[in-house]
Amino acid sequence: MEKSCSILDEAKKLKNWMVEIRRDFHMNPELGMEEFRTRDKIVEYLEELGIEYEKGIANTGVVGIISGKTNGKTIALRADMDALPIQDEKNVVYKSTIPNKMHACGHDAHMAILLGAARILKNKQNELKGNVKLIFQPAEETVGGAKPMIEAGVMEKPKVDAVFGLHVDPDIEVGEIGVKYGQMNASSDTIKIILHGKNSHGAYPHDGVDAINMAGQVLTSLQSIVSRNVDPRDSSVVTIGTINGGSQGNIIAHKVELVGTVRTLDNNIRSLVINRIKEVVTNVAKAMGGEAEFIVKEGYTALINTDKIVDGVKTNAEKTLGSNKVHILKKASLGVEDFAYFAEKVQGAYYKLGCRNNQKGIIHGAHYSLFDIDEECLPIGVALQVKNSLNFLGNEQID
Repeated sequence: MEKSCSILDEAKKLKNWMVEIRRDFHMNPELGMEEFRTRDKIVEYLEELGIEYEKGIANTGVVGIISGKTNGKTIALRADMDALPIQDEKNVVYKSTIPNKMHACGHDAHMAILLGAARILKNKQNELKGNVKLIFQPAEETVGGAKPMIEAGVMEKPKVDAVFGLHVDPDIEVGEIGVKYGQMNASSDTIKIILHGKNSHGAYPHDGVDAINMAGQVLTSLQSIVSRNVDPRDSSVVTIGTINGGSQGNIIAHKVELVGTVRTLDNNIRSLVINRIKEVVTNVAKAMGGEAEFIVKEGYTALINTDKIVDGVKTNAEKTLGSNKVHILKKASLGVEDFAYFAEKVQGAYYKLGCRNNQKGIIHGAHYSLFDIDEECLPIGVALQVKNSLNFLGNEQID
């Protein structure tokens, strides 16, 4: 138990340093692919720690490398960097100084935790049986920085064998974590449906082809896909969020555009749903005398955790926090997370780090203007990421 305490104690000694880092990032948020100051600060900290790095990957990404003295496997730890276009309405000294930009999802904390883990792992470099890559990834909230970083080769030279990521969670109390086996987050696809009819005067509907009436039939038919084509034991969502068409109340509309999203937890279900939407849209339009265009913009892939890697996270957390502080999440989220691309490339685990504190009023959800974290979660995140790394690399079991 002594070694377990010592890792957490080492992390606690870094708390003030990490709080300073986190608050600096929080006060100076940058949106996806604009994280130039953030990148430069990360580089500054890595240089201070004597950690080798490469910057400018996928625009603003940074990758550090800690090479052990003994050859072995390579572990990757990932933190996202970008903020959100939200006005910070908290009354705190570290409130965002940039109008309408805010770290409302905890990426500032993720970066501080990764730097804290890097500091401890650097101090243990001579003991490492392998290597640790530190991936600071841009644009998780927008265009997705994970995929272009992978395409740029961050999972190679040396080849990464496993990857770990975490996300602060305002629904879980500080001092606790949540782990999920298998499916963790959904895939996402944006769909655009363009229905073409024929204009006519509203008094003479038989002379036209009503694209608005067509859209109503399409909307009704789409609801049957999840309820009648998808196995009820699987999860899927088809949502149409916008509909635009028509020019005047007494004119039959010749064109209507619908835009929506599709969320699934399985690639086979993903293909099934997309194909059925195309069939429904095309055939409903044809049956009503019109035509349809169907456009799919592929989003993030589904995040699937590797069970044996989750086992390691769970064991480390139970030894660090106590078994009653580790929660097994039963349901996957239909939200998206581009850590999925790392976990698709190699075995990996993504887990939730509690940051809620009712007594301090830290209760607001992510992507909300009052979002905040209990900074006591920072050393906990560091301790877990360090132990995950050491254990996977085959260093002595940390109890």
